[in-house]
Parts: sequence; C-alpha cells; structure tokens
Amino acid sequence: MSTSPQALSTETHPAFEALRQVEIDSLNLRVEEYRHRATGAVHYHLAADNAENVFLVALRTVPSDSTGVAHILEHTALCGSERYPVRDPFFMMLRRSLNTFMNAFTSSDWTAYPFASQNRKDFNNLLDVYLDAVFFSKLEELDFAQEGHRVEFEEAHDSSSPLVFKGVVFNEMKGAMSSVSSTLWQNLCEHLFPTVTYHYNSGGDPEHIPDLTYEQLRTFYKSHYHPSNAIFMTFGDIAANEHQAVFEQKALAHFERQDLRIEVPPEQSLPQPLRINRPYAFDDSGPSDNKTHVVVGWVLGESTDLLQMLRAQLLASVLIDNSASPLMHALETTDLGQAPSPLCGLEDSMRQMVFCCGLEGSEADRADAVEALVLEVIGKLADEGVAHEQLEAVLHQLELHQREISGDSYPYGLQLILQALGCATHYADPIGVLDLDPVIAQLRQDIENPEFIRQLARDLLLDNPHRVTLVMHPDKELSERRASAEAERLAKIKAGMEPADMERVIQRAEALEQRQLQVDDPNVLPRVERSDIPASLPELEYSERNAGSMRQTCYTQGTNGLVYQQVISSLPALADEQLPLLPLYTNILTELGVGGDSYLATQHRHSATVGALNAFTSMRGHVDNEQHLDGNFVLSSKALARNGAAQTQLMLDTLASPGFGEHGRIRELISQQRARREQAVTGNGHGLAMAAACAGMSPLARLNHKLSGLSGIKSLRELDQSLQVPDALAAFADDLAQLHNQITGMPRQLLCIADEPHIENFAQTTLDAWSAAPAATAGKPFHLPPLRETVKQLWVANTQVNFCARAYPTVPVGHPDAAALVVLGGFLRNGFLHRAIREKGGAYGGGATQDSGIAAFRFYSYRDPRLAGTLDDFDASIAWLLETAHESRALEEAILGVIGSMDKPSSPAGEAKQHFHNRMFGRDHDQRVIFRQRILDVSLDDLRRVAESYLRPELASTAVITSGAQADAGAELGLEKLVL
Repeated sequence: MSTSPQALSTETHPAFEALRQVEIDSLNLRVEEYRHRATGAVHYHLAADNAENVFLVALRTVPSDSTGVAHILEHTALCGSERYPVRDPFFMMLRRSLNTFMNAFTSSDWTAYPFASQNRKDFNNLLDVYLDAVFFSKLEELDFAQEGHRVEFEEAHDSSSPLVFKGVVFNEMKGAMSSVSSTLWQNLCEHLFPTVTYHYNSGGDPEHIPDLTYEQLRTFYKSHYHPSNAIFMTFGDIAANEHQAVFEQKALAHFERQDLRIEVPPEQSLPQPLRINRPYAFDDSGPSDNKTHVVVGWVLGESTDLLQMLRAQLLASVLIDNSASPLMHALETTDLGQAPSPLCGLEDSMRQMVFCCGLEGSEADRADAVEALVLEVIGKLADEGVAHEQLEAVLHQLELHQREISGDSYPYGLQLILQALGCATHYADPIGVLDLDPVIAQLRQDIENPEFIRQLARDLLLDNPHRVTLVMHPDKELSERRASAEAERLAKIKAGMEPADMERVIQRAEALEQRQLQVDDPNVLPRVERSDIPASLPELEYSERNAGSMRQTCYTQGTNGLVYQQVISSLPALADEQLPLLPLYTNILTELGVGGDSYLATQHRHSATVGALNAFTSMRGHVDNEQHLDGNFVLSSKALARNGAAQTQLMLDTLASPGFGEHGRIRELISQQRARREQAVTGNGHGLAMAAACAGMSPLARLNHKLSGLSGIKSLRELDQSLQVPDALAAFADDLAQLHNQITGMPRQLLCIADEPHIENFAQTTLDAWSAAPAATAGKPFHLPPLRETVKQLWVANTQVNFCARAYPTVPVGHPDAAALVVLGGFLRNGFLHRAIREKGGAYGGGATQDSGIAAFRFYSYRDPRLAGTLDDFDASIAWLLETAHESRALEEAILGVIGSMDKPSSPAGEAKQHFHNRMFGRDHDQRVIFRQRILDVSLDDLRRVAESYLRPELASTAVITSGAQADAGAELGLEKLVL
C-alpha cells in the first residue's frame, strides 16, 4: 500500500482539492480522495480497470423519531425534480436504461442512491437524473401522500365509509415488521441505544408513520440533503475528474457550504445490564409453546476504528463462526431453545458495534438459564483461551474475504463502496476498511500472545455492563389489539372532521388518482436506444481435459489468488418419498463430520482450508420441453490458491465418508433449517406465492414448491416434530445415507476456475486427485412424470400484509414465443402494473415475469394491502394490453430492460460457473445468442399474440399468502384455504 497526496494519476477538477491516493494491491485498485472546495462534499473514487462503473451519493440521515422520515424521503425524492419534472423519473429511467443496478437505500444513519452501468452514455444519463433527484427534488405533497402515508375513505368518494391509512412506505413497513427478526432487532436497538438515533426505527414504525407531516419532511430534506452533508463514491474506469465535472456543473455549483454538522454521537454506556420483556405478534393458528426469543446484546467499540473492528470480528468469529465455535456449539446443542437466534453475530454498520447471541424456540422462564449459558461460555474463553490454530483459521477467513472479487448479487464496485461507506458516514477514514492486510498482520502478532483473546473476551463482553437481554414472547392477541388501536385512531380522526375536512380528503384522493393517471412526456428524460445495445454476447474461453472417464473443464479468470472447484454428477432416479430429502441432504452433508472425525473437528478443518463448502442440486427443464428435466448434484468450494490441494482432499473426504451416524447433529440441523425457513416467509412471500401458483405447470415447478416453497416449509415443520422420536431420527439418517450412496454412485465431472498464475497447477492437481478416487458406475437418470393442472390456493401465514400471484402455463426457452413472453412481463409492469399495484394499490411492489425454465408466466405483488383488487388488476393488465393502442417506445423500453438483465456482469468466478452450467443444460452460447436476437426482434403484435394465446382466464392458477384476519377471503375468491 502506498499513499501520495501530490501525485494523483488524473488531473483534479478545479472545484475539488486532491487529498490523497492509496494503492490497494490486494484489490487491484487505487482509492483517490477529494474534497469539494465550496461545500466540503467529499468524493472517494475507486479507480479500477473495470467497465462496470458505479456511482453512489450518500447523505447522513439521523432521524430523532420512528416516523420513517428518512425512508419516506428516500421514496419521495425520486418522484420528480427541477430538470426532470415528471411524476416518476426513477421507475421511468429503469425502463430507459441498460443499468446493471439501480436502487436507493435507507440505513439506520445514512440514505444512499446508487447505480451501475457498463454503458458510458447510460451511466451519464443516470448520473444526471440521480444528481437532480437528490439535490433538486420537487417533493410534491401528493407524492408524499402516495409514498409515505395518507388517510382516505375506504370507498374513496364516500365519506360515510370508514377512514383507512394508505401509503407505500406505510404498507412496506407493516410487511417488514411482520418479520420476527426485524422486530427483535428493533426492540434490541431501542434499549441498547436509549439516547441516539438507533433507538428509533429508521424505516418507520407503522404506528408512528402517520405522525409525520409534509412540512417535517421538507425541513428534514433541507438540512440533510445538502452537499455539505454528502458523500460521493465512484468505482470503475471513468476518471475522477470526469465525474467531478458533472458533479460541479449539475449540482454542486449551486450550493454554498452549510455549517450544520450531522452526526451520531456515541451512546452513553449503561451503568448495568438490562432485562427487557416484550411481546411480538404471533398470528399462527398453532400453539405458541416454545416460540419465545431470548437475545443477549452488547454495545462494543467504534466501528470506525479499524483495529477495534477487526478485533471484535475476531472475537465474534471465535465464539460463533461455525458449529465448532464454543458459543455457537452451546446454542445449537442446548435444550433451552430450538435453534440459535437469527440475530447471532457482529453488527458493524452503525457507529458503535453490536454483538448479539441467543436462542429462538424458547420460553420466557428460561431467560435466566439462556443468559447464564452465554456468559458461562464467554467466561470459559476468558479463563482458558482457545487453540492457536483456531485463531489462525479465523484470520484465514478474513484474508480470503479481503481477496475475493465478488459481484454475483450487487456489482463488485458497489460492494466495495458499501463496505467503505460506514466509516465515511462517521467522518472517519473509509480507505482503511478496504485494505485489511496491515490490520490482519497486526492481529497475527496479537494472537501470538495467549492472553490476547482471553483479555478481549473480558474487555468487550464479560466486563462490559452495556448489555441488554431481550425476551420476546408470542402474543396471539397483539395483531388484533394493534388493528383495533388503528381503527380507533382513524375513527377519532373522522369524528373530529367537519364536512369541509371530509371533502378535502375526497378531493385529495381524486387529485392523487389524477396524478397517478397522468401521462408525462418521457422525452424529458435521457435514454439509451436499441442502437446502444452491444451487438454481440461475449463468449468465455475454457479448456477441457480427461483422465480416464473423468472430464474436467477449466476457466482462467481474474480471481485474485482464489481457486474455485466443483464436482458435478447427474442426479439418479429417485423414488417419490426421496424427493423431499434432497434439500435436507444438501444442507446437512457439509455440516457433518468426515473420515471418522466429529463434525466439530471437521468444522475447524473447513475454517482453516476453504472459504465455503456447500452442496446443492441444480435442475432445469429442457430447452424445448418443460415436461422433461435434467438434474445435477454439485459440491462446490473456494479457497486461497495455497490451500488448493487441501481443498480438494476435503471435498473428496466429504463425499467418501460423511458422518450420517451423528444423529444428534442431524436433529439440530433440521431444527435450525425449520426456524430459518419459517422466518423467511415475509421476506420472500411473493416468490413463495408464485411457486405455489405455478406448482401445477410442470414437474420442476411442482418440485420447487414441494422442496423450497410453502409446501416444503409445512413438510419441514412436520418432519422436525417427528424426529423427536429416536427411532424416527435413526430411520431418517439411514434414508440420507442411502440417498448419498445413490448420488455418489453416479458419474462425475469437474469444474476448475483460477487466475493465470495458478490455473495450470491447480487443474492438474485436482484432476489427478479426483481421477484416483474410486470410479462411479452409471445409474438410471433422474426423471419425473409430466404434469399440467391448475392451482387455486390461499395460504394463511404470520404476516400483516399480502402476497398475491397468478400464473399461466406457457413455453420453454427454446420456443419462438418465449422471447415475446419475457418482454411482455416488463411491458405489463412498466405500462400498467406498477401504477395499479404500487402507486394506486399501495403495495411495495408488483409485476409480471416469464419463467421459461418451468414454462410459466407469473403475476405477483409484494407486501400488498389488497387481495381481490390486486387479482383484478392482474386481469385488467391483459385487457389493457389487448384493447389499448401502444407506442413503440414502450416496447423498446421493455426490451432494454430484458437485455440489461441478460447482459449484467457477474463476478469472474460467477461468470465461469454460470457459463459452465448453462452449457450443461443446453443453454450454450449459440442458443443464448439466438434467444437474445429474438428478444430484440419482438414486436407489439407479438405481445398481443402471446397474451391472447397463453394468458387465457381458463388457464389461470392463483395463490395468495395472507394473515389469519383475512383467511375467509379464500371462499369469495374460489381458493382453497391452507394453513402454513
């Protein structure tokens, strides 16, 4: 690493002063720091040889209540600005762009507006729109009413009907706070931070959101959305001074310095630990026994102190990194609860770090015992320390994380920016957190002292009185009490209204409806066109070699010293009763002991050898027939290149001799899986609803629903309960072992990915090792019978909001109509569904997609206050398509969105894996080129034709997820009621 404030590689824009540059060798990039002379705005540029350029502007936002002011402002700021005075520039730009990422985030103490694009013209277009949206937002009152909250009559034009609260954020947060883990975290922060902003719900508490006034929103905007409070961050191959010229011209030149310093002060230490008891809403129809959460949390040091942060990470990893870690082992094996709490871990995104641990599936009267267990384990660490090799394994994981080039979820540059943003938010150095090598070197020296980790446990946890033990118990009446309180509040508001007040409510509803129906001139906004779309789809190079019957495929990618390998085998023919075992088997396999070692010893081996070892199944319908499918089993891992041989041996041992005799361990893993899956419903309700609606479309769609959908969650719950009987547990373990023998008996092939210095040696070493293993014998291939039937279901779950889905059987990816159906999804979303479901209906999201893998076209809504109205809107969108004249521009926007998604880059290793598995399932380069061209050739007539052919009412399947309060809605909608 080198630092030079004078010798910046690019000429600095005169409006900025250059402060320093830092080369980070482990990331192959240079970080440049600048300050805007007039306003004090800071700019950090991550200069990299990467054409996927990233922009982010963040504002420190420090709310002093739970009205959600920062969150509502994030939404409202994107509803029109001075140079782009259209109603919805953000969503309009989504349709006019080739972006690889576009969004906005509200965190606990910052709000950020990021985007990424590989196209320079597109990047510049988005930069113009984002700068204007953030610094020159219109903040129309009707947009505040739409995005934040408002009162309307239940029948919008009938003042005799009851009042109701509406608003996108209001409904979003009702959905968010349906998640038990979100409720846990918010309650814990409320008491860990009694005096600073983390005490409040930055997203907004539905009980307090209606307290926010429009004037308060504007005041918050004026103080917080000012360049003096802004942090600009960029990544990629565009020079910093090019960015700065745009910043200056389009935004910063219009401002002067603001003296207000917005920051989060450190929290005052608690004089002694607290015990807090709180209820949470439990709307399941089943018993509430063993549904209490007990969480212990500490406030630690400053997250901006890199050495403090890494030491806290070291301690947290020693305690709970995996099942062999002492505290995690204690939480997984105790009878005091069902599974470790989802909050277990170190949270370092706020000014002060928080360490949490605890149990779910407990009882309130066990809180003393849970707390004692936690303190006992930490006390033992403080007294006895831990083996030196375990500390080395933790540092190995930190080094691997530092070197890995990710980018399979967020763009790689955005991940780096978000990693650095916390420090910048708190006026600290964000560059150090990007270069962990010096601090890891310091920690390697620290752990040579046996007393180091012991003292760390005492200082950060045992002797730290800033501790809260939170006990959250289930309350079956809480949702009803909240609904009654909301109804009483609304009735009181209405009782205090004069006729003129009621008329104003009706007039505002009408005005908002007119605004939502308003058709803005899209030419106000910049755009990319079909001519800007890259003409070709890049092809990855690879090589193949064989050793006997073993085939190996190798990719040379820029992996920065990491090596990736997978062993892949075709799935064998399975009996019907074996199918539900597949996701359980793949989750359990890598969590057991191997080679006669216990799972505890094997977990230590994992930490010292690989960054990840996981098993999964991959299935896809045939390119030309969704009723036929292929399936593979995959064992996958990544490691530092120096550990390549040990990585291979670990994978060999995992397949050769897993410990299915560890019945207690298997029991724990099933219980943990159940807890995780049950809590995931409110976060992925739309996905689960779509899987249920599609369950009759094809054998793969049915299998998805049975394995990972609502049906799978219900089956997992029943299995978990049955395994309390020892004989049933032993039989289940035998079933897993039998399945394993069938899978490992199938022929194998290898995938290897590494960078240029390591690929040849790594490939040869792995091929030699795997080809020396006992040869597999071919078995009958995996097969499922054809399936085509309709589904009409209403699932009752623990949620305050709804998730709706309607699906139609269509065609697989190789069919000529598949391209038009893919484009149709974006066309309906852009032109009708977004406005009807989100803006008018108040859902957080909604849309339509074609899934060619299962040959299904799906409509969906997310965190939705409505049921029947949303299903009607799905149908109305089809009528709108068929009965309305449409412009070619709208078609082009839908095509741009599809192409942008198809061309979105991944990480170097991720691109190679995707390319390899695409080829295995018949999606080779030629097929993808043909499909891409078909997308570009789609016409409006094609959209109408496929809608008329496939989206016919008699073919529709429907599935919704709702609360117990709306369970009876299924009868009116013709849906079968099922209880999760």
